[in-house]
Amino acid sequence: MKYGESTFDVLYLLFAIVSGILILRRAKNKTERQMGLAALILGCGDAFHLGPRVLNYFAEADFTAALGIGKLVTSVTMTVFYVLLYFVWLGYYREKENRSLTIAVWALALVRCALCLFPQNGWLENSSDMAWSIIRNVPFVILGAAVCYLYWKNREKDRTFRLVWLYILLSFLFYIPVAAAAGIVPMLGMLMLPKTVCYVLLICAFLKAVNRNTGK
Repeated sequence: MKYGESTFDVLYLLFAIVSGILILRRAKNKTERQMGLAALILGCGDAFHLGPRVLNYFAEADFTAALGIGKLVTSVTMTVFYVLLYFVWLGYYREKENRSLTIAVWALALVRCALCLFPQNGWLENSSDMAWSIIRNVPFVILGAAVCYLYWKNREKDRTFRLVWLYILLSFLFYIPVAAAAGIVPMLGMLMLPKTVCYVLLICAFLKAVNRNTGK
């Protein structure tokens, strides 16, 4: 178990970070740079959590605080990731920006990040308090649902991003049970593996979009 999960985690982190760097190097416009930045933030943010998780399997040390802080960092960077996905949607489909929608996206992201900073989350103890897990994830789920809907609405306009809405939807369907009840049913944590696969597929869509424009 530890070897399989650790290998998967390391390969995912390498893929996300390297892909982010490649996309940024090949980017020809602001939207493509946002794709690269999103992939890079996703990989680097997850490294703060998955790194200690992998080390915890093989090193005789107390990683409680590191795992908790890693979850905090990942919570914030994942929120930033969805804000970037919103702006990628605006640029990729050449949508006219709705100021009210943009304000709502930023507001949800800021509320989510603010809730993550409350000491009741117990990050240093790597706490699994169900109530606070639900509270801090409410604005995040609303943000994800809004972004998912935007990509769903434009799904027929472009083949490369046609399934992005589905990757987002599935990632949340896998994530919500973990956020809500993994502290009670630890086996639910296994749902993070298919959730990660959804993000790999999303990054692949970024790569395809950028490579199409560069002719590679």
